[in-house]
Amino acid sequence: MKRGIQPTGVERMMRENDFIVSKTSPKGIITYGNPIFIEFSGYTETELLGSQHNIIRHPDMPRAAFSLAWETIQSGREFFGYIKNLAKDGSHYWVFTHITPDFDQQGAIVGYTSVRRCPKREAVQKIEPLYRAMLDAEKASGSRDAIAAGTRVLTDLMTQSGMSYEQLVFSL
Repeated sequence: MKRGIQPTGVERMMRENDFIVSKTSPKGIITYGNPIFIEFSGYTETELLGSQHNIIRHPDMPRAAFSLAWETIQSGREFFGYIKNLAKDGSHYWVFTHITPDFDQQGAIVGYTSVRRCPKREAVQKIEPLYRAMLDAEKASGSRDAIAAGTRVLTDLMTQSGMSYEQLVFSL
């Protein structure tokens, strides 16, 4: 349970044409959220702006998934992934996210833009067991080694399937 919010197990489904958009500082502080982001998160714009983006992190999400996302975008590359978010009321919503770094004229990262859309149900059904296995590995290994343990589960699957992370995500 994070921030006193107890997940309820109630899922809210994004509409097919919805786009959730948010922008953050390089440290992950929310600087912009579109009306659909505000709607699905359940927070007011005032509550979101200036908050860490992890305000919507669902406890079912493995730490290793976010470590991979941060590693990717901080290196200047775009990230794609399926994410389970936690709303203020305890409900959750799945998204297919695309996060891109924003650069200034000198090429320095000045923030990130995330555009999320309605995920394919079949993809969510395939990614959930992977995230559960990653989370189980993280919990079993202890806090210090959690990210490495979760990452091992993901890299083992990538090796087994012969796919990169992006190929895996787009194959779902």
